[in-house]
Amino acid sequence: MPALDERQERNWGMGCHLAALAGFVIPFGNIIGPLVFWLMKRDESEFVNDQGKESLNFQITVTILAIVAGILIIVLIGIFLLIVVGIFSLVMIILAAVKASEGEKYRYPFNIRLIQ
Repeated sequence: MPALDERQERNWGMGCHLAALAGFVIPFGNIIGPLVFWLMKRDESEFVNDQGKESLNFQITVTILAIVAGILIIVLIGIFLLIVVGIFSLVMIILAAVKASEGEKYRYPFNIRLIQ
C-alpha cells in the first residue's frame, strides 16, 4: 500500500482521536471508533499507528474509569465521578485531535498503555 502524505497522516491521526466521540452516542463506540481508524491505516503511517494506539489506550482507560465510577454510584460519589470522567474525556479528545492535526504526537496525561 502506498504511504500517506503528511496531510493525510495528520487527518487520519486526528480521526483516531475524534472517532472516540462515538462513545457519547454508541455504547463502547469510544473504543470501536479509534480501533477501526487505527486498523485501517496503521501499516501505512507510523504517525497514524502511534496516535491510534494512544487514542485506543486512553479510551480503554476511560472505559475502566467509567465502570468503576458506575459501581461507585452505590455510595453516591459515582455520579460525580462519571460527570468528571465524561468532561475530562471530552476535553482530552478535542485537545489530542487538535495536536494531531498539527502533526504533533500527542500523549494523554493519564493513560494505561495496554497496547504497545
